[in-house]
Amino acid sequence: MREIPGKRRRLRFRRSEGPAQLGAALTCATAWQWPVLPGVGLKTAAAGGGRGGSSGPGSPGRACACPDPECVVPGAHPFDPGLLAATTDERMIRWWWTNRPTAPIMLATGGAAPCAISLPAVAGAVALTALDGMGMRLGPVVATATRWSLLVAPYSLERLGELLYAKDWVPSSLRFHGEGGYLVLPPSETGTGQVCWERAPLAGSAAPWLPDVEAVVDALVAASNGAPDGGSRLAY
Repeated sequence: MREIPGKRRRLRFRRSEGPAQLGAALTCATAWQWPVLPGVGLKTAAAGGGRGGSSGPGSPGRACACPDPECVVPGAHPFDPGLLAATTDERMIRWWWTNRPTAPIMLATGGAAPCAISLPAVAGAVALTALDGMGMRLGPVVATATRWSLLVAPYSLERLGELLYAKDWVPSSLRFHGEGGYLVLPPSETGTGQVCWERAPLAGSAAPWLPDVEAVVDALVAASNGAPDGGSRLAY
């Protein structure tokens, strides 16, 4: 099936009996062989995240369920289980999301799994426009209210280091999700709001196609450098 640059698509996740997170987690783990695990999620208002409590960097009621009241990525990180527990095992996926049906879906990046590069949302939109203008074939793109993340083929830290060393300036607002990293996937909800696909994977049993990091890194660096703050602000 041919991909059409710039077009958004609805991705039909595997049907399941529970909330959308279970079906999406099963698709990632069993159809695409992407290792996932549940994220920590958010406190409910009744649990102390309401207007009377401290909600940290998130909006009122959007506090992270982890013990850190100043968590900078509320709801959007692993906690218990830890990142090393990420798996493609269907039974484990079903157990996790049956017990925590609204838990965010965390992708353990690197190894044989996709890696990602994320940047502020405004710069991300500029970068996608530039890449579309070059006729570049892109893989899935994850979007939150503050950041966009382009999924890329697995890369080593050594290769990434070589690419970045050749740049005159790499803005600190760029984040690289490689070996030992993680990324929150749709249809999760975190402290910054709903996580969605800006460019959804094509529906089907095969794992989504991913570009090499070399193909996109120049456009991402340029877009971040051209941001209003020069790309120096790390916005979560």
